[in-house]
Amino acid sequence: MKTGQVRVALYVPQYTKNPVTGELGGWCVDIVHALGAELGIKGVPVEHPNPANALTSIASGACDAGIIGIEADRAAKIDYTAAIVEVDYTLLAPAGSPYRSIADVDRPGVRIAAVRHHASTIALNKIIKHATFVYADMPEPTFQILQRGEADLFASLHEVLRHYVTRLPGSRVWEGRYGFNPLGMAVPKGQAARLAFLSEFAERAKASGVIQKAIDGSGWSGIRVSLSAR
Repeated sequence: MKTGQVRVALYVPQYTKNPVTGELGGWCVDIVHALGAELGIKGVPVEHPNPANALTSIASGACDAGIIGIEADRAAKIDYTAAIVEVDYTLLAPAGSPYRSIADVDRPGVRIAAVRHHASTIALNKIIKHATFVYADMPEPTFQILQRGEADLFASLHEVLRHYVTRLPGSRVWEGRYGFNPLGMAVPKGQAARLAFLSEFAERAKASGVIQKAIDGSGWSGIRVSLSAR
């Protein structure tokens, strides 16, 4: 760690950015600040455009830690605490869509817009056997696939999808979830003492209500404090 600060990798959409001041905000940013306060130094959120870039920053040591989805393949590069939150995966359906369950969707000819390599897509790929995926690399172009009528549904995080409803009149975000993304705190491989400290911090933050308060203040939907622990 650099003297006087702890740098924590975050990625879109984990934070918001003030267009005037450039200041970052959101539930993850609040947790970074709480971590800094715990250490008696400055908690610095470091923005990244996607999870892959955040993963690289954590694994390389460019950042001291990160908050990132827990995936088995990532464990070869970084070590995790237990999950701190669960973020729901669901689907966005346009006006007049007849699909209301995964069973309805999973049939030949149904097209699902999804972000390539995103955890929500990986999870749905394990469920879907007959429908077809139509990919883009970021949420906005993926939404545009649905908007142009080139897909029947859009799969992503609940929090991401709810922001597109107003841009597609008559659309709706499905109730419930087809899976969820467990997010934990992570460190570069070989940092056992740092991981142990973060694991203890994460459990205290869950038990004390720090993480719930951060979620409540962010206005996020489809997210809950994880009950899992080591």
